Amino acid sequence: MAETHENVVKKLGKIKGYQQQFRTVFGTDVNLPGIAEAIAAYERTVVSTNSAFDKYVLGDANAMDETAVRGMALFKGKARCILCHNGPNFTDNQFHNLGVPQAGPMKEDLGRFYVTRQERDKGAFKTPTLRSIAETAPYMHDGVFKTLEEVVDFLDLGGGQNPNAVNTHAKHAFMADYYDQKVEPNPNLSPFLKALGLS
Repeated sequence: MAETHENVVKKLGKIKGYQQQFRTVFGTDVNLPGIAEAIAAYERTVVSTNSAFDKYVLGDANAMDETAVRGMALFKGKARCILCHNGPNFTDNQFHNLGVPQAGPMKEDLGRFYVTRQERDKGAFKTPTLRSIAETAPYMHDGVFKTLEEVVDFLDLGGGQNPNAVNTHAKHAFMADYYDQKVEPNPNLSPFLKALGLS
């Protein structure tokens, strides 16, 4: 997160343990395709099933506490999170520009634009799954937010502004009209997100 491919290869290549593991597993020095393969192998081991949310939707009314249930209502209703975080993995698998602040060594990360070269994709990043979200800090593509509460606060303010915020869907999904903190405070949402985890 918040790093260039070249720097990641250099950094990992200096760590003796990674040098040894790459030679053992891949028969090569540390390289980008090997890093991608290792991450993919790890991700295949992360399986989120039978969470408190799963139990709740299957009929166990006691699986989520009252705060998490209120958070679920907010998630599906007024906050409109479900517009992008939907389906069994809570992602639309689409790319959106939320104006996430840039962190790390890159001056500007253009995200999906690097793949499509379409102006509208500048600053757009794939909607992540919310499964096991409480276990996967830091958050956003560059790890700029350390807690779920920081993410919710950022979205409550309508996301951020950047020169490439061209995705009008993202801008309108989080407008203050739809998420009135005085009526339904942020803490309701975080317990619901935590209920999507492996607890």
